[in-house]
Amino acid sequence: MMQRRFVASTVALVAALIFSPSMRAQTTPAGPVSVDGWQLRPVSQTPKEQKPAPAPVHDLSGIWEPANGSGDGIQATGAKAMPSDGKPEHDLPYTPLGRQTFLSNKPGWGVTQVAAAFVNDPADICDPAGFPRLDLSEIRTTRIIQNDRQVVLLYKFSKLWRTIWTDRELPAKVPEPRWFGFSAGKWVDDTTFVAQTVGMDDRTWLDNAGRPHSADLRVEERFHRVDHDHMELSVTVEDPKMYTKPWVALDRFPFKLLPSDFDMREQLCAPSENAEYNKTVADPASDVGNPSAEEIK
Repeated sequence: MMQRRFVASTVALVAALIFSPSMRAQTTPAGPVSVDGWQLRPVSQTPKEQKPAPAPVHDLSGIWEPANGSGDGIQATGAKAMPSDGKPEHDLPYTPLGRQTFLSNKPGWGVTQVAAAFVNDPADICDPAGFPRLDLSEIRTTRIIQNDRQVVLLYKFSKLWRTIWTDRELPAKVPEPRWFGFSAGKWVDDTTFVAQTVGMDDRTWLDNAGRPHSADLRVEERFHRVDHDHMELSVTVEDPKMYTKPWVALDRFPFKLLPSDFDMREQLCAPSENAEYNKTVADPASDVGNPSAEEIK
């Protein structure tokens, strides 16, 4: 539900900017434009005949946007490499407990989706999406800042941040579950940074389709800077309680580098907006109050 509203608001913003009198009075910029800042602006591109500069060594810093468009990372029906679409090749290697837990979840997307009023997605009541759902549902513009001790990721969606420590190992015993876990990473070559994350709160879902995880979840992120202007992210999920083997949830998802002065807009889950959406859209669309509708809970 929240994802649908965010998409709609983005479309409305674009329309408002493009068709407003003030914008019509201005000269339309040539080439691709970005609407994530304060105004429409050209996005710098490397000429096709000119190859991007080589990737800097041990450096992910910058503002990164999905290379195939800002909406490419929405992943509405589940993890992009393994969507919940009914295809046999996308059926995850569930353990009996994993399949039982998956079927007990009631997502608004995927093959087990239910009507909007009956969704029990924790993110739809503005609980934190958690990790790795940050990567597997709404991965949008992301700013990466690094120093000699850490890599920090600042996410547009939900205006969140994560720290991946580079000066320490993962805790041998997780002191407490966290929405976004404990992350540690290292460079495995000049342009590839690999992070491991453990200790995630098992109240969260892996993705929009209601894929579950346990407290034993371990996630690997592999950031590969292809060249100066491009980066790829792969995500592998390992959870022996829920899945019989590790599986790739995001496979070399492409990003492009944005200008350093690019302004990232807020994109937050507001409980008041969520309640209004349920009242005016979700409940009427799901016929809440009709006895026959209540029976499908």
